[in-house]
Amino acid sequence: MSRKSPVPATCIINGLTSIELSAVQAQFFIGQQVTHRLFEYRGLVFDVDPVFSGTEEWYDTMAKSKPPKDAPWYHVLVHEADHTTYVAERNLIAFDGVDYIDHPLLPAFFDGFQDGVYQPKRGLN
Repeated sequence: MSRKSPVPATCIINGLTSIELSAVQAQFFIGQQVTHRLFEYRGLVFDVDPVFSGTEEWYDTMAKSKPPKDAPWYHVLVHEADHTTYVAERNLIAFDGVDYIDHPLLPAFFDGFQDGVYQPKRGLN
């Protein structure tokens, strides 16, 4: 008796197949500092979605520049703030400095800082 996988060989997420999702390349990585292109705040990437994973309502209300949904989106700890943001890749640029990030959730996700990059805690992602 053969066993079938509970997950289909090809699934569709936000209009992209699993094969297309595997081809999506994120420009930024977890632990990397970034600057928002439009609002100029600095932050720290703590998670990456290969494509937009929010709701249509959130997108219509918050994503005023209507960035593409089929490219990576990032969860960012905002420096010197107590909130996080969800940002499209096209709205971020790499931060070249080696400054520390000040955010109350930092210890929940990271446990080290080396050469300007935060080291994720083991077991995350």
